[in-house]
Amino acid sequence: MNKRLTRSDQRIFSGVLGGIAEYFDWDPAWVRLGYVVLSVATGGLGGLLVYIGAAVVIPEK
Repeated sequence: MNKRLTRSDQRIFSGVLGGIAEYFDWDPAWVRLGYVVLSVATGGLGGLLVYIGAAVVIPEK
């Protein structure tokens, strides 16, 4: 069976980070924490734009 990257049903905002965690079989808490750390380290705006773009591109289940 082929794996597909989709947004997660267990979501906080739009399910992007949860979907990435499910795709790679990672703990969603670590993915979210990593996203926050990288976003803060890069000034926040870039991370926000990437998240919004991913929410538009990654399909629902």
